[in-house]
Amino acid sequence: MARGIDHIVHAVRDLDAAAALYRALGFQVGARNRHPPAWGTQNYIVQLPGTFIELLTVADTSQIAPHAPNFFSFGAFNRDFLARGEGLAMLVLEGRGAADRDEFRQAGIGNFELYEFEREAKRPDGTPIKVAFALAYAASPEIPQIGFFTCQHRHPENFWNPAFQVHPNSAASVAGVVLVGEKPAKVSGFLSAFTGEEAVQTTGTGIAVKTPRGDIEVMDPASFEREFGEAPPDTSASPRLAAVRFSVRDLGAASALLQRAGVDTRQHGKNRVVGPQAAMGATLVFELFRGG
Repeated sequence: MARGIDHIVHAVRDLDAAAALYRALGFQVGARNRHPPAWGTQNYIVQLPGTFIELLTVADTSQIAPHAPNFFSFGAFNRDFLARGEGLAMLVLEGRGAADRDEFRQAGIGNFELYEFEREAKRPDGTPIKVAFALAYAASPEIPQIGFFTCQHRHPENFWNPAFQVHPNSAASVAGVVLVGEKPAKVSGFLSAFTGEEAVQTTGTGIAVKTPRGDIEVMDPASFEREFGEAPPDTSASPRLAAVRFSVRDLGAASALLQRAGVDTRQHGKNRVVGPQAAMGATLVFELFRGG
């Protein structure tokens, strides 16, 4: 089964500053949430239809569970990621829980136990509700500095809310994400197994997988810099998750909003780009929405 993008984790050291940045970029940002003590993390959510950006920090390291055989520690991964720097840490696809775990084991890309948890959320009127998730992790020795898992929403009606998906910058969707690596073709087998998409396309800049919700591209560093006009993250130890591409319905209005907000952006080709110096280690690309 093909899996679309569910969310992207943007790991930062100052969570409130990250929320302020995304508000300045014209996004509606949700309430602050706390994860289980074994993770030690807190987040803010930026929802788009079917996809979200998770702004995340490690707030308390005292009870973080260590990695163990058959156990992927979300908290330990993000703690170690932030020790190296801020940026896009994890790529998460829509999930089917135990079915994904079994499929990843069979494909040889993950022998981890399913992780389930729940937390309290709030409706727009402040009413508390429960949200719950089942996470199936995958991993590749070629890509140790990106976290990969699928996320099954146990109560999707409590999580997804159209009222949270209307943004002043007219963002309509996440068009895709961009990984950077020295040899993009080396990760094609893993991405095919992780996404459930057999077709991995060779492009002029590397490779691409088209999922039911957003494209996953892998470029070499030089191609990334030509494509977006920004330097990629350091890929000497591992490919990295470098950019998120947002589709907006009114690119001119979005660009004007960013400029009024004083955000350091640049026009690159037809797109408006916020580089990693301004966006806490991430490259954020705003492009014209071409959907229905």
